[in-house]
Amino acid sequence: MLHDERPYLCNFLGTIYENSSRQALMNILKKDGNDKLCWVSAREHWQPQETNESLKNYQDALLQSDLTLCPVGVNTECYRIYEACSYGSIPVVEDVMTAGSCGNTSVHHSAPLQLLKSMGAPFIFIKNWKELPAVLEKEKTIILQEKIERRKMLLQWYQHFKAELKMKFSNILESSFLMKNKS
Repeated sequence: MLHDERPYLCNFLGTIYENSSRQALMNILKKDGNDKLCWVSAREHWQPQETNESLKNYQDALLQSDLTLCPVGVNTECYRIYEACSYGSIPVVEDVMTAGSCGNTSVHHSAPLQLLKSMGAPFIFIKNWKELPAVLEKEKTIILQEKIERRKMLLQWYQHFKAELKMKFSNILESSFLMKNKS
């Protein structure tokens, strides 16, 4: 659906943890009625295994939404960000540090999401879900041709991102093994 109008403004399929930003996200979506314009499917308990049906629903939500809402979970960064990229759905990423084990702002000054930011990820970064209504209002004004160009740009960026990481990883492995062989 690269060139088609997508029926949903945004999507969020995931687990809602009590007293979390995900709960705040759901409240904000419901408050403004945007949950009616978005594909939202929330559950109270994490499920370790997807079924074929739940996987298809998730993929359809990504494919049919202009934006993918990416609230933090245990860690700031999650697979949802990258899956959204592969479907051309712009990630709306909650840009906050969590208590998880993926960085500490006193040690990593550019954390969280430093790799994505350093590589110019064409995402929408927000600090608080209270910013979401304005993001969604702006999204409603974007014409289809602009959305198509934005999707193409996201997919191109993601291909470049993966290629760049593959090259860096290969170089590190290569230099590590070469250094060991010289010893």
